[in-house]
Amino acid sequence: MNYRLFLFLLTLPILSCKKEITPPISEKREIKKDSLVLPQFNPLDASYIKNKKKAISNFYEENIAIDDFSGSFLVAKNGQILFEKYSGYSNYSTKEKITASSSIHLASISKVMTATLILRLVDAKKLTLETTLTSFYPKFPYKDITVTSLLTHRSGLPNYLYFTDNDTIWDKSKTLTNKDILNIISSKKVALDFIPNTKFSYNNTNYALLALIVEKVTQLPFPEAMRTLLFEPLQMKDTFVFEIEKQKDNVGKNYKSTWEEIPCNFQDGVYGDKNIYSTPRDILKLDLATYSDDFLSKEIKSKAYKGYSYERKGVNNYGLGIRLREWEDGTTMFYHNGWWHGNKTSYITLKKDTVTMIALSNKYTSKVYQIKRLSSLFGDYPFTIEDEE
Repeated sequence: MNYRLFLFLLTLPILSCKKEITPPISEKREIKKDSLVLPQFNPLDASYIKNKKKAISNFYEENIAIDDFSGSFLVAKNGQILFEKYSGYSNYSTKEKITASSSIHLASISKVMTATLILRLVDAKKLTLETTLTSFYPKFPYKDITVTSLLTHRSGLPNYLYFTDNDTIWDKSKTLTNKDILNIISSKKVALDFIPNTKFSYNNTNYALLALIVEKVTQLPFPEAMRTLLFEPLQMKDTFVFEIEKQKDNVGKNYKSTWEEIPCNFQDGVYGDKNIYSTPRDILKLDLATYSDDFLSKEIKSKAYKGYSYERKGVNNYGLGIRLREWEDGTTMFYHNGWWHGNKTSYITLKKDTVTMIALSNKYTSKVYQIKRLSSLFGDYPFTIEDEE
């Protein structure tokens, strides 16, 4: 990679034309070159690897491999892969098999990656968590929505997946884009579902708008910003943002449970909330990077890996781009699931145990969500491998 370009892009001032700017932030920082080096953990004992691999393999065969599973599956500890498996087809009609380098649509796990770049830009003082959307888009009708509001799904904005499905709002013969969503909300004064920052409501609109913020701050198209500032530095070689006009016929397919291919629709032009393709090995690289205080500062991680919505009792919560479950004994599990078309995905990171678990499927199945049960192999989590759901 061209590191001069990398450092230049990360020290760019925030766009300052006309009124669409962010208030000046002092002490803008460079992101160090050594932040691209993944942290090293202690090597695992051979007997530990053997025992865990056997248990995970048995779980996979009994719970995931059934019903003609098509996808990828990986479990790692301390960055060492304990078990990985690839099965099924990235293209059923040509019988192209899924391998370790087969990129699968991540669905909402894409939000984790979008949030990660936002947090890196906050660390580099290109914006703050309190920066408002109207700092970039003065005509946006809701002034109290901040970067944090969007990251935590507390904006009150309605979900574009629903309001653009209305023929009076959008012509579905045209491909919807992120800027279209912004313009629809601004021009049609689409009503909020609730007052911003008063409660949680999971919503794809938030991350579609975060992608626009990335574009404003970096002065790059979102796919290029993600590639240049995140994927390439971490050598995530099989990860990319899907651009429908360029790649519609050149990506892995997704299917119903019957192997019927599911075509793209008018909402497949929107990214940030979805539309990132990746592999378990690449996701593992990103996960390992989050343990480095050079990649994400201790301060930003303390804000990212905590809950923001306690209006309702329960174990489920949401941080800055990551879901979490908090139990009364203090045990916490961080994760994100996804579902888009036939793609179902699950990513779990057990921070105190340095464990990464990933299951991706391009053929409709909810089996991928069973992977959370493996957490009991590594810590005191309230799941058992024998659970039936």
